[in-house]
Amino acid sequence: MTQQPLKIGVLGYRFMGKAHANALARLPMFFPDAPDIERHTLVGRDEEALAEAAERFGFAHTATDWEDALEEVDVFYNLGPNHVHAEPSIAALEAGVPVLCEKPLAPTLEEAGAMRDAAADADVPTGTAFNYRFVPAIRYAKGLIEDGELGEIRQVRGRYLQDWLVDPEAPWAWRMDADLAGSGALGDLGAHTIDLADFLVGDEVGEIDRVSGHLETFVDERPVYDDDGAVDEHRDVTVDDAYTAQVAYESGAMGSFEATRFATGHKNDHTIEVHGSEGSLKFSLERLNELEVLSGDARGYETVLVTDETDPYVDHWWPPGHVIGWEHTFVHENYEFLTAVAEGGEFEPSFADGYDVQRVLDAIEESDERGAWVSLD
Repeated sequence: MTQQPLKIGVLGYRFMGKAHANALARLPMFFPDAPDIERHTLVGRDEEALAEAAERFGFAHTATDWEDALEEVDVFYNLGPNHVHAEPSIAALEAGVPVLCEKPLAPTLEEAGAMRDAAADADVPTGTAFNYRFVPAIRYAKGLIEDGELGEIRQVRGRYLQDWLVDPEAPWAWRMDADLAGSGALGDLGAHTIDLADFLVGDEVGEIDRVSGHLETFVDERPVYDDDGAVDEHRDVTVDDAYTAQVAYESGAMGSFEATRFATGHKNDHTIEVHGSEGSLKFSLERLNELEVLSGDARGYETVLVTDETDPYVDHWWPPGHVIGWEHTFVHENYEFLTAVAEGGEFEPSFADGYDVQRVLDAIEESDERGAWVSLD
C-alpha cells in the first residue's frame, strides 16, 4: 500500500519560508526516495501577501491562525520570528505533530527548555534548522575528523561575518529587538557556529566546560521608514551587533568564536577551522564546495573540491565538478528530516541539540554581564 503524502504546514513565508518552500519543491525531482509530500497550508498574518506567497510556493491552502493549520497537517515547520517559536511548536508537539523549527530554538533559555521537554514528551521527530550541517564539504570534514586524520583535536575557531548593518541609517527590524529576537549577532549567527563546532568535534573534545564572552552594540537606535521612504521614527536597538567568545572544552581543547553584522566587505562569511595534532582543516561558506585540508607531511593546505559522486549528497545533483549552492543545504536538511518523520526515526539536530546551543548562548551573555568566565555545569 502506498503511503499517503505527508501534509506540510509552514508558518512564515519570507526569507526562511522561501528557502524551505524551494527545498520542498526540489525534493521529488532530485531525491526520488524522499517521502511523498503535499505543500498543504501556509500560515501568515497578511491575507493578501499570504495568498500571493502560497500561489508562488505551491501551497494549496492558507491560514492566518497557526492553530487552525495544526488540525490539518502531518508536519509543522515553524519559520517565524524567534518570539513565535515556542508556543506554536509546543502546541504542535502536544498534538503529536513533528516540528522543524528555525534557529535559534527560542529567544530565551527557559523557552528553549520548554520546547525540548515538549519534544521529549511527544516522542516524534523534531529538528532545529541548522542547515550548515548538511553542506557536503562539512560532512566530508566530519568524516576526516572521525577517521582520526587530524589526530587529537586541540583547537576550533569559528567566525560569522556580515556587513548589512554597517550603515547607521539601515532600517530597524525585529532582529534588533531583544523581546522578539532574544539576542543579535550572537543568536542569529553565533548559534550556527556553536552548533557546527559541536557537530564537527563534539565527539572528540566533549562538552563545553566554561565560556568567556563579550557583546557590543555599536548603533543604539535605528530609523523606521514610512512607505514614501521618509524617516517616521527611531527605535532602540536592544541586542548585540557583535560578539566574541572563548570556550574551554572538557578535553582541554579550546575554541574561539565571533560574529558581527559590522564587518565591512563581508556578506555571508561563515568560516570554521579545526586544528589537531596531525593536521588541520578550514571551511568557508563563501566557497562551500571546497575544503582546505592539511595532513601528513604536507607543507601546505590542499584544496579539496567536494563534488565527486562519492561525496555526501552529491550523487543527487550534477556530474563531478558541477558545484551546488546555499539553497541546496535546505534540500538536504528537508530530505533527512522528512525521511525521519516517514520512517519514525530520529533527526539531528533535534530540539535537544537546539537547547544545548541555547545554553552556550545564554552563558556567553551571562559572561558579558558579569565580566567573568561562566561554567556550563
